[in-house]
Amino acid sequence: MATRSFRTLLAITGTVAVAAYAAVFVLQIAVWNPLAAAPGLTLDEIREAAASRGEAVFTPVPWVFAAVGVGLALLVLVPALIVRHASTRAVAAAYLAIIVGGAPAYVMASFGPGMSLADTFMIGGGDHAPGGAVLMAASAVAAMALVVWGVAHATSARATASASPA
Repeated sequence: MATRSFRTLLAITGTVAVAAYAAVFVLQIAVWNPLAAAPGLTLDEIREAAASRGEAVFTPVPWVFAAVGVGLALLVLVPALIVRHASTRAVAAAYLAIIVGGAPAYVMASFGPGMSLADTFMIGGGDHAPGGAVLMAASAVAAMALVVWGVAHATSARATASASPA
């Protein structure tokens, strides 16, 4: 496969991966976690219970964070498709970095809704549905891949440099 074709495939796959991460991100915060935190209640019933206590479980914050992630993925996608000599390594590293950044974004975006659920239903403010663990695992795998790939690249570059005549 030609480098340009591989970079195109990588960029499309990376954008899809970030979009999938963003979808799980929003669903976890806005649907799955509230339903798991208050079993037997609908989202409307959860909203009403929270509102009666002066809490806001459903805010636009998760949507904003998810949109930023997808926007970053698109900012990598467009040059990867258009720039003739774009670096395939840089494209791969950028998508991995976006997914790594999803973990702190998730913690920040879910904190308020989680605390609102905790205050409304007198429960812990952490995740009650498994989507958060999936996001953290995906970010951890991306971080490990970045580190291993970076070390391998630096090591091979150093070996190549030392093998070259001075």
